[in-house]
Amino acid sequence: MNVVLRDLVKLGRGLVTFGAARQVVPQWTLQQACRNGELVRVLPEVFVAATLVGAPSGDAVLRRLDPALRQRAALAWADGCGALSHLSALSVWGLRPRAVGDLVHLSTPASASLRSRPGLVVHRRRGLVIEPPQVVVRQGLTVTRLEQALVESWPALPASERRAPVIRAVSDWLTTPERLSDALESAPKLIDRAAFRTLLGRLADGCRSPLEIWGHDKVFTGPGMPAFRRQVPMRPGRRTIYLDMFAERERVNIELDGAATHGDPRQWEIDRRRDALLATIGILVVRFAHRRLVCEVDAVRRETLAILAIRRN
Repeated sequence: MNVVLRDLVKLGRGLVTFGAARQVVPQWTLQQACRNGELVRVLPEVFVAATLVGAPSGDAVLRRLDPALRQRAALAWADGCGALSHLSALSVWGLRPRAVGDLVHLSTPASASLRSRPGLVVHRRRGLVIEPPQVVVRQGLTVTRLEQALVESWPALPASERRAPVIRAVSDWLTTPERLSDALESAPKLIDRAAFRTLLGRLADGCRSPLEIWGHDKVFTGPGMPAFRRQVPMRPGRRTIYLDMFAERERVNIELDGAATHGDPRQWEIDRRRDALLATIGILVVRFAHRRLVCEVDAVRRETLAILAIRRN
């Protein structure tokens, strides 16, 4: 490969566009590199080093690239007229793993001339402007705002997988239920919209995991149960502790231990130290394991009500 072109490809981390190449080398140099099998055209006027293209298969060339390179290639082709969106945006936001073979989703203004291609889905959206605040740059990639990406991805995911990215986005402080509600208003015909709104209601109540939502809906409601406050900050000593479910009058905190923490000695020790700190300010911590919450709903309810009654007296 021509030394100047090789350096340009290296500078682009394996990628080069026709527009960038023709500024430093003649057009025939780029064509020769393709004929020699040194570069592969993956999109119109977008080329990558042949060593970065997966083995020939029935898939489009774009889908044979490393997922991160595939996203960079799509943005290079869009040339400022598009942003990664939908499931592709979720991967950039760290809420969905990138996977070889995934389609790239790109949103563009309705006036743009870009069209879908093998391995690439173009979504044309009225009113979209490829600049802040509608898009941001994350990990060096132009991507739609998180709230928009979560709403747009909702119908694209299997029903069993839809809630997890939304819950994680809120629990990791990447967004808020209020901002997501605003984004949902712009999608009145969204598939299973009612379930999305219900989920946002649970998150606004302070639930921060599927297990907490289960507890809210199935266990810790009904006659005799207090109006638990969720994610309540307490400061015993120098550290701030957030309580899962706090019965303020009874000074009881209900902690829901997920399946992932079961059997982890280090987490067990952290939890016990935390409970001891709360005891110094008169808060009783009651822990229920994932298995009991799911399989022994009635027993957990009875135990909780009994503990609360004793604490009141």
